[in-house]
Amino acid sequence: MARNKKIEILHPEKKVSTGAYSAGVLIDGWLYVSGQGPLDYKTGKVIGETIEEQTRLTLQHIEKILKAAGCTKDNVVKCTCHLEDINEFGRFNVEYAKFFTGIRPARTTVQSVLQGIKVEIDAIAYLPTLASSRKSKKNNDTGRRL
Repeated sequence: MARNKKIEILHPEKKVSTGAYSAGVLIDGWLYVSGQGPLDYKTGKVIGETIEEQTRLTLQHIEKILKAAGCTKDNVVKCTCHLEDINEFGRFNVEYAKFFTGIRPARTTVQSVLQGIKVEIDAIAYLPTLASSRKSKKNNDTGRRL
């Protein structure tokens, strides 16, 4: 894989267009996951009526994109979370904490104007194996030892 080359990562179930963006972009060992919401990616319809249901589905979408890129939720280092109603933070946080265990990602959570959904989450993940394999290749190409 060439250094500095952007690679698009697709959501494996997405069949409908939800906007002009990539589900994920991988570059130099970093995966940037676009904001995901509680959508059925086969129909484009919102799934779930509660913040808990919508948070679980949104996190499942992120996990599918992570897997498509070759990593797991343990590789996530940062999330930005948008809630339609910040008063639902406690209930959202319970579901988020069930998903991310151990060392949790750094996080920003804000109230935002969302169109017909209760939650949207984006994520940044680091894939150390990709980054180290590139570094090793570069160092080996220049004759330096690690």
